[in-house]
Amino acid sequence: MDLLYTNDTAGQYPPSWYAATATPPEPFPKLDGGHTADVCVIGAGYTGLSAALHLAESGRRVILVDAHRVGFGASGRNGGQLGSGQRVDQEALESMVGFERARMFWEYGEDAKALVKSLITEHKIDCHLKPGIAWTGSTGKDVAHLHDYAAHLQNKYNYTQIAALSAEECHVLCPSPDYKGGLLDRGAAHLHPLAFAFGLARAAVAAGVTIHENTRVTELEHGQAVKVKTEGGVITAGHVVLACNGYLSGLAPKVTARVMPINNFIVATEPLGEDANRVLTQDVAVADSRFVVNYFRLSHDKRLLFGGGESYGYQFPKDIASLVRKPMQVVFPHLKDVRIDYAWGGTLGITMKRFPYLARVAPNILSASGYSGHGVGTATHAGQLMARAIEGQDQGFDTMGCIPTPAFPGGGALRTPLLIVAMTWYAMRDRLGF
Repeated sequence: MDLLYTNDTAGQYPPSWYAATATPPEPFPKLDGGHTADVCVIGAGYTGLSAALHLAESGRRVILVDAHRVGFGASGRNGGQLGSGQRVDQEALESMVGFERARMFWEYGEDAKALVKSLITEHKIDCHLKPGIAWTGSTGKDVAHLHDYAAHLQNKYNYTQIAALSAEECHVLCPSPDYKGGLLDRGAAHLHPLAFAFGLARAAVAAGVTIHENTRVTELEHGQAVKVKTEGGVITAGHVVLACNGYLSGLAPKVTARVMPINNFIVATEPLGEDANRVLTQDVAVADSRFVVNYFRLSHDKRLLFGGGESYGYQFPKDIASLVRKPMQVVFPHLKDVRIDYAWGGTLGITMKRFPYLARVAPNILSASGYSGHGVGTATHAGQLMARAIEGQDQGFDTMGCIPTPAFPGGGALRTPLLIVAMTWYAMRDRLGF
């Protein structure tokens, strides 16, 4: 199954609220003929755009190619949440690698947030950046864990921008009967993800990057100079950056075995007007503690952007709106009849340990992917780390890549049915409250 085209039309953005409210750059031409570059970047999401931008700013000749359009994949379809730390929480990281190294990963997470914010400021990217993400719990056990985690970050990491929310405080912020308390992270943020990607693309072009859209890479010929073969031409480059995440396919089997593509879904309701206060009373984003996470925020035109729903397998369901409406009604019963104006899906990449996978596929081919739903900051940062590694400053890249990432059982052939079994079991456990 070819995920590049299974759920999407070549070169066309999905019918999302993001695509309806962001202005893309003028289309970039398809690659034709032979070309040379210092670096060829494959994939024009946050990872690739960031890598290309930082490499061009250091004086490298960069060609960036994408099979579709800039920001076409998960970078332009996600929930827009710029979270703190890593996808794996600090307590889990401490168990995995010890406190000192876990603290280093925390600092990299802070660097990622700071990088996104600085790029938005430096390049004047209009993407509605706003501070604040709340994590909410639907059970007393979940709330207790969230409160303990807030205290842990305050005491062990001196992170003062996070605070516990009592049941009353949580209900004042988010009037949902499903939530019993949580925490609020003022250091985290949310934004319009596709507008951010478009801003990075414009910044990259201004720095000298050559972009080719609708240019699918079909083969990599390894060597001192890598030949990047496309359907219309060849790029000969000293280095290659793989920034394809869930769409990598067979270009690097070592990576494909460790990064699983899965789908997620979002809807945008009709504008809620004054009723928006019955969803959120502050302009923050929310993610809850369920295994299949519900995440949501208000758009700048007061729509509810709600992500959630279960669908296992690579094809999008025929009725995404109905799929997502089910968990949305649990969180907000009063919206059971609200009109849904947009519904879309996207493909992201996850790893077994939910920690990003940064790897050297060859001495001059670097890869970063598997952000597991934490990509707004982590992917942008990974692009910068790969650019630095190509410049000879490889400490950050090697540090982020030091956690062993196991391959999914069964490799490419069996990992999908095994994932379906595992995800179904976990989802059932979540619904039954185990």
